[in-house]
This record gives sequence, C-alpha cells and structure tokens, in this order.
Amino acid sequence: MKCIYCGHLEDKVIDSRLSAEGNSVRRRRECLKCERRFTTYEYIERIPLLVVKKDGRREAFDRNKILSGIVKACEKRSISLKMMEDMVASIERSAMRKYEKEMPASVVGELVMEKLAAVDEVAYVRFASVYRQFKDVNQFMSELKDILGKDVKKEGKAIAAKPKVKSRR
Repeated sequence: MKCIYCGHLEDKVIDSRLSAEGNSVRRRRECLKCERRFTTYEYIERIPLLVVKKDGRREAFDRNKILSGIVKACEKRSISLKMMEDMVASIERSAMRKYEKEMPASVVGELVMEKLAAVDEVAYVRFASVYRQFKDVNQFMSELKDILGKDVKKEGKAIAAKPKVKSRR
C-alpha cells in the first residue's frame, strides 16, 4: 500500500477490524519510512448490476436513485429515513440475489411499489402515479380502487379471525 504522505510502498498493519455492517475491513497502517499512520478500507469487488431501461439503454444499479424516489414518495409522511434506507437495502439484496448482471427497470419499480405498499399507501400511490405515468384520473382511480379492495379484504379477514365472546346472562 502506498503511503498517502510520502509515497513509500512499504507499511505495516497495526490494527484490522470488521466494519459494523460486516461488508468491509478497516485497517490502520503505519508507513515504514515516515512512520505516519493512515487508514484503508478493504471491500469485496462486485460486478456492477445493470438496469435495462424500456428503451434498451443500460445504466448502473443506483441505490441513491431508488432512495431519492422513495424519499419523494414519502414526503410529509411519518416514515423514518432509517425505514426508507432499509427498504432500499432490501430491494438491493433482492436484485443482487435474483439477477447476476442485468435486470429490467420494471422489476426495480415493482419492488419499490411492493415495499411502499406494505409501509404507507399514500406513498405507494404517489410513487405509482409517477412510475406508471397515469394518463388521466380514471387510471389513478383504478389504482386507488385496487388498494381499497385489498384493505377491505384485510379487514374482513381480521374480523373473521376475531374469537366470538359469549356473554353470560
């Protein structure tokens, strides 16, 4: 490792630690020439995952772009940044597990909508309206009816699952 101060190529490792996330190693080093210390990080080299757009263009999978879209959808909602970052991490893990080199952009959008729908319906509708590019109010209303239909089914199951209490009279 080249010393960042004097450029000498020999050093010794003083301390090595695993990062909190477990995805890198932090090393404290000391230059054998100038004796100054510096820190390096060692990461696993990943083959970048490419996202294939509708028009065939390819661009690198960008977790910051996904986070930005989620943050916009969750604006003025009671969803913590930590929760949004967890959604992005989950989406990224799913993408890396399922796809080796390339994935369709539509899959990314669907994964985001799936995560948002589980957390906040308003954020879901906001994201869906941009992602699906609703042309008119009818398309928007159709999406809302789907959400409301799912809510009614959930409530029906919850009511059906409640035990019936017999009254003593």
